[in-house]
Amino acid sequence: MLNLKVSIDASSGFCFGVVYAIQMAEEILDAEHHLFCLGDIVHNDEEVCRLEAKGLRIIDHEEFEDIVDAKVLIRAHGEPPSTYRTAIQNNIELIDASCPVVLKLQNRIKNSYDKQEKIYIYGKHGHAEVEGLLGQTNQEAVVFQDIAELDIEAMPKDITLYSQTTKSTDRFYHIQEILQQAGIRVNANDTICRQVSNRDKELRDFADKYDVVLFVSGTKSSNGKVLYEVCRQTNPHSYFISRKEEVDKEWLAEGHTVGICGATSTPMWLMEEVRNALLEL
Repeated sequence: MLNLKVSIDASSGFCFGVVYAIQMAEEILDAEHHLFCLGDIVHNDEEVCRLEAKGLRIIDHEEFEDIVDAKVLIRAHGEPPSTYRTAIQNNIELIDASCPVVLKLQNRIKNSYDKQEKIYIYGKHGHAEVEGLLGQTNQEAVVFQDIAELDIEAMPKDITLYSQTTKSTDRFYHIQEILQQAGIRVNANDTICRQVSNRDKELRDFADKYDVVLFVSGTKSSNGKVLYEVCRQTNPHSYFISRKEEVDKEWLAEGHTVGICGATSTPMWLMEEVRNALLEL
């Protein structure tokens, strides 16, 4: 036995938007044993598999077009207006679990678009949330995930800047500063979810306390990749795993203190499984 001292970060795990979506899904699954979900309900394969075993069926937008007379869950990332139009046409009952923070952002972007503002969105290309935001602008907004993508000299001299809700606040304000220094008037809208953005500092403090850190996350989670890097930069003995079977005993020594943390898409039960596996080593 390695006699490890293992702790789980109490602040890790699902954000409130994901909790809300999963609670809605489970209520319907418990009652009806079947529910469609448009896209992965959460970017964590282990949690998706758990819900699929209860009757959840993940569909993509192409499959959604062919469904009629059914219930379909919209996950926390939100959806563009076209999804709601299809639902009306196909007599689909939408179970809308869009995160309130995302819905507020969609409304603000739609208002800016109606005012014919030049809209730029700091976010990940192709991300579900970003696709929903783009839909508010009839695909006319400019999406960029790095300032280097922008031809600053060719940009309008007056823009409205938004951000995907899970991006870094520091980087958002750094982008604003660069654009302003280039002579661009920036109407900056800080729409970043503080439950997510505050995780940076919390994780740095957490990762610094342990000999080894195990960051538990699905490989599809953008948030997970970013937060893992926060841990690794703070504690070089940080390791990314998706399930308990990926724990490598070579990372550990007798009496080590081990901190377990995760993304906003990581279920607590999965981190608890990792903890229990470590205590048996």
